[in-house]
Amino acid sequence: MRMGLGLGAVMVSVNGKQLWSWRVGCGVMLFVLGLVSLFTGHIASHLEYWYSHHPFVVNRSSLYSKLHFGDRPSPIDIWKSKYSNHFYACSQKSPHFPPATRERFSNGYLLIATSGGLNQQRTGITDAVVVARILNATLVVPELDHHSFWKDDSNFVDIFDVNWFISSLAKDITIVKRVPDKVMRSMDKPPYTMRVPRKSAPDYYLDQVLPILSRRRVLQLTKFDYRLANDLDEDLQKLRCRVNYHALRFTKPIQERGHKLVLRMRKMATRFIAVHLRFEPDMLAFSGCYYGGGEKERYELGEIRKRWATLPDLSPDGERKRGKCPLTPHEVGLMLRALGFANDTFLYVASGEIYGGEETLRPLRELFPNFYTKEMLANEELKPFLPYSSRLAAIDYIVCDESDVFVTNNNGNMAKILAGRRRYMGHKRTIRPNAKRLSALFMARDQMDWDTFSKKVKSCQRGFMGEPDDMRPGRGEFHEYPHSCICEKPFRDLEDSDRADNSEHIAMDLTKKSQNKYSEDEVKVRSG
Repeated sequence: MRMGLGLGAVMVSVNGKQLWSWRVGCGVMLFVLGLVSLFTGHIASHLEYWYSHHPFVVNRSSLYSKLHFGDRPSPIDIWKSKYSNHFYACSQKSPHFPPATRERFSNGYLLIATSGGLNQQRTGITDAVVVARILNATLVVPELDHHSFWKDDSNFVDIFDVNWFISSLAKDITIVKRVPDKVMRSMDKPPYTMRVPRKSAPDYYLDQVLPILSRRRVLQLTKFDYRLANDLDEDLQKLRCRVNYHALRFTKPIQERGHKLVLRMRKMATRFIAVHLRFEPDMLAFSGCYYGGGEKERYELGEIRKRWATLPDLSPDGERKRGKCPLTPHEVGLMLRALGFANDTFLYVASGEIYGGEETLRPLRELFPNFYTKEMLANEELKPFLPYSSRLAAIDYIVCDESDVFVTNNNGNMAKILAGRRRYMGHKRTIRPNAKRLSALFMARDQMDWDTFSKKVKSCQRGFMGEPDDMRPGRGEFHEYPHSCICEKPFRDLEDSDRADNSEHIAMDLTKKSQNKYSEDEVKVRSG
């Protein structure tokens, strides 16, 4: 009996201790939760206050809450992002960014030899300014590439407004047209020449390049394309934007010709699409892709591939599944029609030599009869530019930049540069094909009706339409995703811009039903 009572007493004692411990634990948890709530409440209010007083910083949570509504995202306006007015370009330098160093106090003169076509060289020029800033050097106006495949002997002054380039960047960096004669005469050796690795960080330039520049006074960097790291200090990223989107202005003759073509397109249609087609024989050969042309295609492209001794043997099917094959003109047309662009939409097509010529272009022309090129719009007026591929590319650049919608079938330099610029200028509609998913759709095209195909194209193109949420810091090249230079408007300014856009979207919605002139059967005929 005593044992029973003793055991019961022990159990009551133990249970009492457990109950006391549980109560203490709950009290501690409630106290901690109270502290967290107290401090996070202040943090949340401080964050809201900070964002309201720092409109140049994108509050990602507010952006994504507008763009995503549960599991069913809102339909995309194919002509214009309804969120474009929520953002603005913000490439101004911070108060802590020191002014440019005068020429006589710099560490020397930096010569730059760019490489590739016009837009590849554009990236080199942009990064050259930033590298000169990192090195505290005086930049000599960059030298353009005269020896690549394009064989264009144009100089910087023939394509870009050199005086504007120098003056617009005067507060950031000192730029001269040539190394002074007295400096060249004082040198006992010719300028030192070197090539830096691709994507080199600022520390590499400070550790490996600056000592040579300081010792030799004049240094040339060759093959200068993508030689600077993607991720830089924010002020240096903003300098990239000031160079690329403001300082690099085309010469007056190029600007006038490009803007005249835009006006001619606008006279025919209030809005138009610009399509940048890369379908040249050398590009297709380099890609290792196959487009159904039989032994003739395999032989012709195989012969071109022999120009590059180091090219690996590629599997055409494997490259297509990986999304590495440029879309054909026909596939571009099918993608646009599936997205909802009507057959009466006006197209400006920027391209070089198309493999297969008019036969290759015919399906695109049938899907979009209002098909124009610069040669069709201004044949005689283009004669002064014809010997110069880079100047012709500059004219195409202007028209593509000014278009309502920009579409590309590739992931080349012009596509990347223009995609970045159009984001910077207000997230103008820019359509990049999701080639990896589209390739499977095109191969299965005959196994589904048009409505199913259209729905699948729209689905797989989400994230490739130039919407603000396509752009994430650290994704892709900075020239393509200039996130440091694009800011979200303060909350108080968004309601006014939304109201201003609302009537426009209502009017566009009312006309969407009447856009398509062709029936499903007619589209099937044209899609083959």
